[in-house]
Amino acid sequence: MAGERDLQRLLAGMRPELTPGEYVFTTVPGGRIPPGVAPVVTVAEEEGLTLVLPREEADAAGLGYDYVAGRITLRIHSALDAVGLTAAVAAELAAAGTSCNVVAGFHHDHLFVPHDRARRAVRLLEDLAARARTDGEGRG
Repeated sequence: MAGERDLQRLLAGMRPELTPGEYVFTTVPGGRIPPGVAPVVTVAEEEGLTLVLPREEADAAGLGYDYVAGRITLRIHSALDAVGLTAAVAAELAAAGTSCNVVAGFHHDHLFVPHDRARRAVRLLEDLAARARTDGEGRG
């Protein structure tokens, strides 16, 4: 099933959802994931394997980190070649002084924002979606 490409529809229907818990970014040299660790994201880099995982798993495995994030999933199936969703979301959060690390999955985009700003970020994105729905009604 192909994902949505129309930016107006993506914004209007994105339904941001905050996943409970705290997430951290860490790295492991040699590309080996420690036992008991189930990352939600991995990125292979020359310097090592980046893992994004629940904070409690990182703590239990003795993995270091310096950024604690909240995870927001945009509940719309966005096409991987859709244009503008990441930019619009990042601009909305940047205007509020909130950093955002975006990871695209096959079905959804996942945003990692500072944990202490995650609920506010969801509200900002809900407001962005509501504005897009209102703007879209005027286009019909």
